[in-house]
Amino acid sequence: MHRGKGMKFVGDSRIPAERKPNIPKDYSEYPGKTEAFWPNFLLKEWMVGSVFLIGYLILTVVHESPLERKADPTDASYIPLPDWYFLFLYQLLKYKYAAGDYTLIGTVIMPGLAFGALLLAPWLDRGPERRPKKRPVATTMMLLALISIVFLTWESVVNHDWEKAEEQGKPVEVEIDKEAEGYKIYQEQTCIGCHGNNLQGGSGPSLIGTGMKPEQIADIAKNGVGSMPADQFQGSDKELQELAKFISELENE
Repeated sequence: MHRGKGMKFVGDSRIPAERKPNIPKDYSEYPGKTEAFWPNFLLKEWMVGSVFLIGYLILTVVHESPLERKADPTDASYIPLPDWYFLFLYQLLKYKYAAGDYTLIGTVIMPGLAFGALLLAPWLDRGPERRPKKRPVATTMMLLALISIVFLTWESVVNHDWEKAEEQGKPVEVEIDKEAEGYKIYQEQTCIGCHGNNLQGGSGPSLIGTGMKPEQIADIAKNGVGSMPADQFQGSDKELQELAKFISELENE
C-alpha cells in the first residue's frame, strides 16, 4: 500500500483571493438606511464624538472649576447650589406644595410621575409614525417635560442671589500667630488632630470666626458639644482661659 493512497486533500480558505470594495447592501426597502454601518456610519459617529470630546477638554482647561472654601457643617447660613442639570428640581422645592410639609411630593411623587410618564410614552403611543405631528401623545408629553425643565431652570438662575453666593463661597484666609501662647497650648492639647493646623477645620468644625465669647469656648473645651466628648482639655484653668481667648479673637479676613 502506497503512502497517501485513498486519502483526499481538501482546501478551505475563509479569505477571498480578490479583495472586493465595501459596497453597502441594498436597503431600498428601508428609505434613509442605505449606508453600511461599518465603517461608514460608525466612523462618522466617532468623528462627531471626538470633536465634542476635544471641545469639552479644552473648556475644562480654559475655564477651571470654581473652588469654594472648605465645607463647614456648622455654617447653617450657607446656601448650596446644585449642578445645572439639577437646577429645575432645586427650584421645584422652593414652591409651597413641594417643600416644607410637602417635601415628599416635591422630591419623590412629582419627579416620579414625570419621569415615569416619559418612560411609558413609547407604550402609550405605539404608532409606527416617526413624525412628531403624527404622534400627539408622545410629542405632547415630551414638550411638557422640556418646557417645565427649561422654565424651572431659568427661574432658579434668575432668582438666585449670586452676589451672596460668591461672598459666602470665598476661601477663608486667616493669618495665624503660631508664636502666640494660645496657639502653643492648642498644639499641646492635640486639638490639631480634629481642627487642623490652621484651625480651619478637619474632622471637627473650623474654629475661625466662631463668634463665641471666651467663656463659651472654655465651656465647650471642658464639657464637649455634639460629637466632641467632654474632658478633651487636660491643661490648667489658666491655659484653658488663654486658649479660649486666642480662639475667640480669630476672625475671617
